[in-house]
Order: sequence, then C-alpha cells, then structure tokens
Amino acid sequence: MQFLWPQLLWLLCFLPLLAGAYVYLIARRKKAALLYASLALPRAALGHSLRLRRHIPPVLFLLALGAALLACARPAATITLPSDIITVVLAVDTSLSMNSTDVAPSRIIAAQQAARDLVIGLPASVRLGIVSFAATATVVLPPTDNRQDMLDAIDRFLLQHGTATGSGLIQALAVLFPDDNGIDLEAILFRGETLAPGPGGRTRSEAAAADAVRKRELEQPQTMPGAYRHGVVILLSDGRRTTGPDPLDAARMAAQRGVRVYTVGYGTPHGQEVSSQSSFTQLDEPTLRTVATLTAGEYFLAGSAADLTRVYRQLSARFALERKETEISSLLAGTSVVLLIAACSLSLLWFRR
Repeated sequence: MQFLWPQLLWLLCFLPLLAGAYVYLIARRKKAALLYASLALPRAALGHSLRLRRHIPPVLFLLALGAALLACARPAATITLPSDIITVVLAVDTSLSMNSTDVAPSRIIAAQQAARDLVIGLPASVRLGIVSFAATATVVLPPTDNRQDMLDAIDRFLLQHGTATGSGLIQALAVLFPDDNGIDLEAILFRGETLAPGPGGRTRSEAAAADAVRKRELEQPQTMPGAYRHGVVILLSDGRRTTGPDPLDAARMAAQRGVRVYTVGYGTPHGQEVSSQSSFTQLDEPTLRTVATLTAGEYFLAGSAADLTRVYRQLSARFALERKETEISSLLAGTSVVLLIAACSLSLLWFRR
C-alpha cells in the first residue's frame, strides 16, 4: 500500500494523545470514586463486565478517527478487479516461414490450434479482431463476439512472401480505432512510389513510410503508454521484418494512443531453412521486446505449440481480471462512518449519553 498524500499521516500522532487523555480522565475518576465510598460500592457491585463495556465506545471512536485520518492521506493499493478490456486484436505473422516444421507439425498449424484455444478461453465480454500480415497486412476479421466467426477466420490464414511486422501493428491499431484518421496504412505505405535506395539503406518508399509514421506521431495528442483501457493488441511473429514500416515506429504510434502491445516470439531462435530464406525464420527478439516495452506491454517467447497455448491462456486470464493500482480512500472513509455510528449507538444504548 502507498499513500498519495503521505504528509497527512502525521495527523495519526494525535491518536496516542487522545488515548492518553482518555486514560488520564479514567484515572481521575477512580481517584474521585475513592473519595466517595457510596459511589464506589454500586459500581463495584456491577462487576467486571460493566467496567469493560464502558471502554468499548471510546475504542470504537478512536478506530473510526484513525480510519478517517488514513483516508485523508489517500491510500492506494494493488487489487484485482474486472478488466475494462473489451476488444483484443490478434495480429498473426503469415509469412512463408510459418511453414517451418521446427514446431510440429508446422508453425502455422500449431499457431492456428493455439489461436483456437485463445478464442475458447476468452471472457464472454471480450470481442476479438484478427489481422494477418506478410508482405502487407489484411483484416481477416473485424472485432466480433461471435466465437464461430473467430474460429472460421483462423482457418482462413494464407501464407505469403515477406514479413511486414510494422504494417501488421498499424493495421491492428486501425481495427481498434476505425475513426482515427491518423492511422491509415495505405497512405503510409504509398507515400513514396519509387524503390530506389533511400537513407540508411532503406528503399525510398520505406523511408517515406517511416517519415509518414513519425509525422502522424507528432500530430497525435500525447497519452501515457498503457493508458487505453478498452483494447489491446497481441502481435505474433516468427521472424524479422523484411518490408514495410519499422515496427518501432508503429509501436510509438500505439504508445501515443495508450495501447498495450503484447508481443509473442514464435518458433526456435536458430530458425530453419525455408525456401532458402533461413535468415528470415530466426526470431528478432530485440525488436519484439522493444515494441512491448514502448507500449507498456509484455514480451513472451513460445518455442512450441504448448508454449504458445500457455501464453494465450495467461493473456486470456489477464483480460478477465486485471491488477490495478486503486485508491481506497472511500473504503476507509466508509469504515470510519460505520465505526463512529457503532460507537455512538452503543454509548446511547448502554449509558444513555
């Protein structure tokens, strides 16, 4: 637990003073009772229970005051609450490297089975959208809560040349924010027409795409990464980018909109020969980790079908219940009111005062 206004905790120092004052008054009353035997005798006849009962209302009052003073310091605690997430966009790499058999029977078949498990495990309140990306990105399924439509869309994956990881992430953002004019994959991709090498060894079209992404970043109002509570992106890739916008530029677009991106590196790190392109079947873990870090998400490594299913189950549970830093001042204030009412009621009931 932490306190947003910890300086007000000094007010708790008054509680020992009040307790000391109460003990002092009780001691004075005992001395007065010794001076008047006629008063001491009836009280002694009432027994130990009455002497104990008379202390209960003051103790409750002190507890109520302590809870109220703690509430003034605005305590916050990490508690598990139902998640606000209502839309999950699954962006799946469908490049030819997904035909690799280092994950039996193949990466794509194992990924499809794990995605089906994800659909089955999703909370009923969560909608799922699906994006596939190879040389470019395609919306396979707009967000829906129809589980059968999700399963049918997963079966429609087609493998193609190329790996445009940045395009996949931008298209996933477009699915989350269909009315956001700042997310337009086609405008970003076709800002440049020629394919002559541009700055940094990139083609001019890729350089123009990167410039377009950065320009849209500057135009977008700043939001804290991870602040968007109504949707997330799960990005699965088994290789490194070969074309399209830089995934880190796309991650910055997501971060500025507060969208968390959970990245999943799929396959074995050493890769496998597929159509003489083994270098592109190797995981680009540094990029996937950075994408997750920039967006306040998390990176997972799945080296087998079982690993991928385990990752999806973890994420499904996270979408149902989420640990949040929540202020609990109102809870303490309510407790204080209840204790105060109890103290007053018992005092009136037992002592008529």
